[in-house]
Order: sequence, then C-alpha cells, then structure tokens
Amino acid sequence: MSHLVISVSGLRGIVGESLTADVAMCYISAFAHELPSGPIVVTRDGRESGPMLATAISSALKSIGRECLDAGVAATPTTGVLVRQLKAAGGIQISASHNPREYNGLKLFDTTGRVIPAAAGQRVLDRYQSQQPCSISLDQSGEARVIEDTTSAHKELVLANCDVERIRACKFRVLVDANHGSGSVLAVPMLESLGCKVTVLGGTPDGQFAHLPEPTSENLVSVLEEVRTQGAAVGFCQDPDADRLAVIDERGRYVGEEFTLAMVVDHVLRHKPGPVVTNCSTSRMTQDLAEKYRVPFFRSQVGEANVVDKMLEVNAVLGGEGNGGVIDPRVGLVRDSFVGMALLLDAMAAREMPVSALADELPQYAIHKSKVTLSAEKVAESFNLLEKHFADATADRLDGLRLDWPGKWLLIRASNTEPIVRIFAEAPTPTEAKRLCDETAELLG
Repeated sequence: MSHLVISVSGLRGIVGESLTADVAMCYISAFAHELPSGPIVVTRDGRESGPMLATAISSALKSIGRECLDAGVAATPTTGVLVRQLKAAGGIQISASHNPREYNGLKLFDTTGRVIPAAAGQRVLDRYQSQQPCSISLDQSGEARVIEDTTSAHKELVLANCDVERIRACKFRVLVDANHGSGSVLAVPMLESLGCKVTVLGGTPDGQFAHLPEPTSENLVSVLEEVRTQGAAVGFCQDPDADRLAVIDERGRYVGEEFTLAMVVDHVLRHKPGPVVTNCSTSRMTQDLAEKYRVPFFRSQVGEANVVDKMLEVNAVLGGEGNGGVIDPRVGLVRDSFVGMALLLDAMAAREMPVSALADELPQYAIHKSKVTLSAEKVAESFNLLEKHFADATADRLDGLRLDWPGKWLLIRASNTEPIVRIFAEAPTPTEAKRLCDETAELLG
C-alpha cells in the first residue's frame, strides 16, 4: 500500500509518500466543487499527520471561497452529526481508520451527514483523476471557524435512544480502549452521563498507538487482561476514528466485532421490530435474528455507503457491518461505536445479564478468511467454475459470488487494487469454515 488507494468514498496512503499536502488539497478541491454552497466541516482522528493535512485542506477550501468549520479531533460518526447540526454542505474526516500510524486518509460526507454514495463519490474521483485545475490560489477569500462544542449533539442523540436512568442505576464499571485515537473525546463524557465508572486506555488522541490499531483479538491481548484486572463489566475497544467497536466480556474474553452488531440488533428488535440490513460479508447471526423476530432482512454490497443506500431504500430500523460498525438511523447514517456502547449497556441493564450471556445466547458460527492470487481477466470464468462446482448452493452475484447453504455461506470477491480474490466462509464450526475456504482456493489455483 505504498501507492494511493482511492475509492468512491475517499482515499488513504502513506503520509509524505503517496499522500501529500498537495494531493489532499487537489482531492478536496475536487470534492468541494461537487458540493452545494455552504460551509464544510473538517475533523480528524489523533494521528500525528492530522494537523498538517487539516491545515492543507483548510487552505484549499478557503482558496476557492468555502468556509471551513474546524472541529478538531472527533470521531467519524461525530462528523456526520456535525454536518447536520451545523447545516454544512458536507464534511471531511481525516483518518486512515485501522491502518498503521504512517498512513492517513480522507473520508467524504455529503450534506445529509452520511458517507457520500457511490455516484457522487465517482464524480469526485473523476474530477480529481482528470487533473482538472485545483483552482487553488494565494487569494484566500474563504474563512475558517473553530467549532468549540463538537460532542454535545452527538451525545444527546445517542442517549435519547436508550434508557439512561436504567443504565445509571446499574453503575457499570467500563473499560474503554481508545488506543490514542479520537474515541475518548466522546466516549468518556457519554459513559459518565450513563453513570458508568470509566477506565480509559490510550485516552490522549495523539496517534501514539499502544498496539496495532485494528481492534482484533491478536491486537488486544494486553487489553483482555486489563478488563479482568479492573473488574470491568465490559471492555469497549475502538479503532482510531471510532466508527468500529469490538467487545471484551467481564471475564476478559474477546467477544469481537461480529457480535457487536448482532447483540445490538437483538436488543433493538425486541423493542422496535423492523427491517435490518447488513453487507454480504457479515455473519449470518443478524439474518437469524431477523428470522427469529419475523422482520425483513436485506443484504447490500460490501461498504458502508452501500449498507446505507439499502437502509434508506427499505426504511431499516438498524444496519451495519460485521467489523463492529452499527448504524442507527435515529442517530445518524454512519457506523457508530458510541451507539454500540450505549445500546449494549441498555441491553445488559434491561435484561439484567452480563455481556458474556448476551453473546452466548446468539447463534454461534465461525468465520474463516483467506485469499488467492488471480488476475482480473480470470475472475468471471472462475466464478462460473465455482458456481458449477458448488451446485447445491444458492448463488448470488450481488457483490462477487456468494454461495449459501443452510447454516453456512461462502463469499468470493475480487480486490479492486490487487490481482487477488478474497475468500470468506462462515459455518457452524471453524473446521467447516476453513474447509470451504481451502476447497475454494484449491479450485482457483
């Protein structure tokens, strides 16, 4: 990934190599030209390169006559809330999400406070790649304004959708691992408002990650022990821009990211039945829950913007992705770790159950992931081969090739940036999930 990785929702790269101030300025200039009139919110996670990129972006916006609303360090879902609250034309979050500290990136928001949909993102990408003039000059006619209160609106939206007094009565002891990203900025005041005694790891948003930033079990070994040591009822682990949430139970067991969405779906559907949406690589736990509560279930293509598109289409009460990204339209159309925290605490309080029990009562599956080298020109032929080989499965070409059997599934997707295909399988046991991936890899080899 030494090159710049660009998608329809943003870009990311190594700062000073593929991602420079000039690249950021030209890309944001292209984005601003696609937005309606009005100010543009700029936020960042805690990475060291964030202030430099924020200055460059502010200069680019001012040079084309746009007002820049500087909200400093904030979580990605907070950016979406601020866009709506401040009636902005759009927003920019400076973050490389779970990538290592040498990376940074830009994520784009439209005026509704969601990550821009594919069509709008493609127009930005086309303008940027066409090398149209950036329209940047030394005559800075726009203005920049610092936003002082960046968290209140987001906090109140989250709290409005859970039973605050019921949670307060439990006086939960909670550990938050923000890992020096932006998550602590809102997590601490929100959890304290819920009456929790909060221990924070990596609460200073300076990008000095204490462990690799993706909240996986391998990266959170030290945090597991800390949850046990602190006697916490739950451990909440965020990625640097705090749109993803992994959970550790009261015994110090990594529950993970896939269970985050499923536990929240179970809680919401008990009180507010309605359609739910996940992407096609997310655990079928949510599908099982939708069937249990007799509500419509829908899948989208992989990607937050695609999940949101489908949620809007079917008027979903909840959606998300298996990477710990819960999307609650009552708060915003953005993956939101704070929604996940509040609703999980609400579920624990409402049912008087520890988080371990909430996880253990869900349908239990195992997911295995692998990849194989495959040139782009061979993808279609290979999909046909796999569909024929697994003839007893139900095939779907929504996003790559998905094959479904009762209680298990297989997904094969081609990478947009490398000559590889990624293989995902879920089954009742780890052995069966791995067998599906291995059999697929052998066929593709």
